[in-house]
Amino acid sequence: MTAPDPSSHRSTTVPVDIAGIVLGGGAPIAVQSMTNTDTADIAATVRQVLLLAEAGSELVRITVNSDAAAAAVAPIRDALHAAGCTVPLIGDFHYNGHKLLADHPACAEALAKYRINPGNVGRGSKRDPQFAALIEFACRYGKPVRIGVNWGSLDQELLARLMDANSLLPEPRSAQEVMREALVRSCVDSTARAIELGLPAQRIVLSAKVSGVQDLISVYRELARRTRQPLHLGLTEAGMGSKGIVASSAALAILLQEGIGDTIRISLTPEPDGDRRREVYVAQELLQTMRLRSFTPLVTACPGCGRTTSTFFQTLAQSIQEHLRRRMPEWRRSHVGVEDLSVAVMGCVVNGPGESKHANIGISLPGTGERPVAPVYEDGAKTVTLKGKRIAEEFQQLVEHYVARRYPRRAASTPTVTEVAP
Repeated sequence: MTAPDPSSHRSTTVPVDIAGIVLGGGAPIAVQSMTNTDTADIAATVRQVLLLAEAGSELVRITVNSDAAAAAVAPIRDALHAAGCTVPLIGDFHYNGHKLLADHPACAEALAKYRINPGNVGRGSKRDPQFAALIEFACRYGKPVRIGVNWGSLDQELLARLMDANSLLPEPRSAQEVMREALVRSCVDSTARAIELGLPAQRIVLSAKVSGVQDLISVYRELARRTRQPLHLGLTEAGMGSKGIVASSAALAILLQEGIGDTIRISLTPEPDGDRRREVYVAQELLQTMRLRSFTPLVTACPGCGRTTSTFFQTLAQSIQEHLRRRMPEWRRSHVGVEDLSVAVMGCVVNGPGESKHANIGISLPGTGERPVAPVYEDGAKTVTLKGKRIAEEFQQLVEHYVARRYPRRAASTPTVTEVAP
């Protein structure tokens, strides 16, 4: 893989500190997520934030859309601190943020960052005063702001002006091109206005989210050309399941490889009663497979073929991946560098031994019609052969022993990667 150009946008952005998590200035790309609970439900929101933070979300956004939600923010922050969770909370404001921050100073203080959508801070003559009020609160409380433009709630007055100007050109651009330009202009103009109102550039993050892959790539390339502010990447309304994962990965991978993007969110639509942490895992896996960051050991497993009619290796691969995710929060706190661990679970003797030797620790199952034995390799050397019905449990124990032996214990005062780098 070709490494991003060292002169890329990411390496030259203005660093913005979000309660100890640095975005931009060449800092590691941060993973962000968002709750889908009613923020007024303090217990439910605290539970979900804890789950997201434990999964590795380094920033968590919560909806602040009512007096009840605003009143709940400070108690949520207090409950998280009591549980030992310091993940920064971002307040998502639309339409009435200026009023909520005025009426609930404890909310304004408890949040680590405000998200403002310039497309719906107000209409007509109210737009600038209400935007100014939000920026004034950010200045008063020393909070960073994400100016988050969205395709679905774009400033219609700005879009109309650009459409009118475009119609007068000798060769007008397409409506889609004008829409893209409106997104970029909204970000750039709002940044200039916020700075004019007194908010330092070191407290401004930008995003311009759309739902189309090619549109997102085009908009962020242009945004990176025109600004040095850190950029939050995300495909809005990405969709459910594989569609959402594929679309988000296709768009973000191109931008990240070009050195664009300082924080990301994978906006997956969860299945009914689905696990909200999935968007965190996908974001981590995207960054890790691109070798931009390391979060948790990943399992290399073969897809299966006619040589692997038994599904045992699939069950083993799944159980090992789940075991690694379960153990990773504790390992991250106790062992230095364990997030770089590589594990292979292979299904037959054709590629199994070779792949297992390339991993830190790997197991090669026998496939079909072969002796039911499974050699284990550690750092390229065969160490033991497992047999019988307890191969999965025994291999998990070997992984535990490998981690304990290979990765040094973390000193009690040494912060984890998540705490020092987004």
